[in-house]
Amino acid sequence: MTQKIVVTGASRGLGAHIAGMALAEGWDVLGLARHPVPDMPYEIRACDIEDPIKVAEIFGSLKRDSNVWGLVNAAGVASMNLTISTPIETIQRIININLLGAIYCARAFGKLAIRRGGGRIINFSTIAVPLALKGEAIYAASKAGIEGFTRAFAREMGDFHVTVNSVAPGPIDTDLIAKVPKAHIERIVQQQLIAEQATKGDVWAITRFLLSKNAAAITGQTINIKGV
Repeated sequence: MTQKIVVTGASRGLGAHIAGMALAEGWDVLGLARHPVPDMPYEIRACDIEDPIKVAEIFGSLKRDSNVWGLVNAAGVASMNLTISTPIETIQRIININLLGAIYCARAFGKLAIRRGGGRIINFSTIAVPLALKGEAIYAASKAGIEGFTRAFAREMGDFHVTVNSVAPGPIDTDLIAKVPKAHIERIVQQQLIAEQATKGDVWAITRFLLSKNAAAITGQTINIKGV
């Protein structure tokens, strides 16, 4: 029986890579995106995860799908700027998408997973949290919230055999860092335990394992790719 995963932010970047790799490895994939891109190889639906009503509607439509197994909260935004220089609207957008949107999706998926008797939830954090990177305070705050939510939600879902974990990569070549100077990226990379830039493949390898049944004993954890 083919199992289904839901991937947010599936129209580009890490979300699109994860969705595409999952599809290639035999998963049934439902992608969610604010602005779906036509002709994607997997099903993709329009969903603004900042809207809890729309999120509830999307996941509610999956109630009768007995194959739903996992959620990958890959949607995210960033703005590298000093806190005092960051517009209020940008602060709100980062928190709304990175933290609240992920919580809305995890909450809605969690209800499905409880009915199914198990499942996997994978959130995305960043090494900007433990490294406390200058110019990324708002972004780091949103992801620190994700790590705290991951630990506590894992405790809430443990009795239902639903694992909840976070994956925290450093800079990866996506639109998220396209405008960041190379020298800044290199300074971040040099602070990692393995001073090499992570790849989308690194992220998928960890995500794939956490989605698997072999990861049933791992929950409430944040895995920092390349180490910090």
